[in-house]
Amino acid sequence: MRPHIVVNVAMSADGKISTRERRQVRISGTRDFTRVDRLKAGSDAVMVGIGTVLADDPSLTVKDEICREHRRKRGLEEHPVRVVIDSSARIPLTASILTKGDGKRVVAVSKRADPDKIAQLKKIATVIVAGADEVDLCTVMDELGTMGIKRLMVEGGGTLIAALVLAGLVDEIYSFIGNIIIGGKDAPTLADGNGFVKESEFTQLTLVEARKIEDGILLHWNVTHATKP
Repeated sequence: MRPHIVVNVAMSADGKISTRERRQVRISGTRDFTRVDRLKAGSDAVMVGIGTVLADDPSLTVKDEICREHRRKRGLEEHPVRVVIDSSARIPLTASILTKGDGKRVVAVSKRADPDKIAQLKKIATVIVAGADEVDLCTVMDELGTMGIKRLMVEGGGTLIAALVLAGLVDEIYSFIGNIIIGGKDAPTLADGNGFVKESEFTQLTLVEARKIEDGILLHWNVTHATKP
């Protein structure tokens, strides 16, 4: 069975997740960082796209010692499995997601990725080859399911999230909306890509909760049409 997929994003009041230069911006505060860390600690795996890796170099580790301790008591590694979607295998071997913290790593690539780079990645991570030119996300989710990953948290970016939504793979979305305006027609949003054309194709959401956190608001949505094979 494919994992239950939870998307978590922080966006500005005008819906931007970073600047047009893809520069990371602090949108939420300490309380929301704590919420995100707990959400991560409660997940079996955390996923990002290669754009996020190249722009921000995240480690995707659980920061809070108490959260790590709870994972250890449950017989889990301190950090969830870290997954990168990277069609061309562009990820640097020195990336924080591959080098910081204990735990398993997975890099999903397409068949057009450089075989030599794949061989190098296999020394430090599990490599999934899926799709001809772009990573086949449905196949990747099937593979993650066979690895025992039941709950997957996605932290970005907009291209990956859009692809997951388009494939009907997303089950929940947490969107923190901060009290800033970033602006720019080329600044990334929660769901980039080509988008839907017909209104009948739009992804439908059901609001579960709206909660004020510091100077922003957290919206928790269920994706009403998502199905799992």
